[in-house]
Formats: sequence, structure tokens, C-alpha cells
Amino acid sequence: MTRTVIHTANAPAAIGTYSQAIRSGNTVYVSGQIPLDPATGLLISDDIDAEIRRVFDNLAAIAVAAGGTLDNAVKVSVFLTDLAHFARVNEIMATYFAQPYPARAAIGVAALPKGARVEMECILSL
Repeated sequence: MTRTVIHTANAPAAIGTYSQAIRSGNTVYVSGQIPLDPATGLLISDDIDAEIRRVFDNLAAIAVAAGGTLDNAVKVSVFLTDLAHFARVNEIMATYFAQPYPARAAIGVAALPKGARVEMECILSL
């Protein structure tokens, strides 16, 4: 099966040795996104709601570049440095996804790249 690299300027460029996403067959594996503004490359911080929205916007931009939308998400993984923000993730996620919601994992972590407080990755089925 061939692998296709997915890339868009509407989401932050990779900050390491990875691709924004890889498509294999009808499945797209979207790399973890932190709240980086794709236009400036700067981390959005000091407002957890804006950070969470920026992450979802980054995931959505990559989904579109892959030929889908977030409606194609079958699994979302959420990484938070403070699980007290999980309720905000739930509320904001409901504005980006419709039922049936994708499967999801929420993991508390000690640290994330660039000092981010939230990171998410997802798997799309196209």
C-alpha cells in the first residue's frame, strides 16, 4: 500500500522529523497538533479556550488537505498538561464534531512541545 504525505500551509509546519499527516489507503494519521498559529509559527497561550480551538482548527485544516473534514475522524487523542482543562475540551469539541462522536482518549502528561498545554492527534477514515 502506498503512503501519501499530507501537507497544508493552513496548519503549522512540522517542527521535527514527522509529517503533518500520512495517508495509507483510506486512513489518514494526523500528527499531534499544538496551538501554533500557522501564519506566525507562534504558540497561542494564556487563554485555554483559544489554545484548544487553535488545535482543532489545525486538525481541521489537515483533514481538509487530506480530502475530508473532522467528520471523518474516527479517533481523537487529547494530551493535556492539566486535566482540569478536560471539561473545556469537551465543550469546545462539541462545536467541531457532530454525533456520532469519534472514539477518544484523554491523557494527562507532564509536558508538551514548546510548553504547550494541549496537543491532539486524530485518525481519519476517508
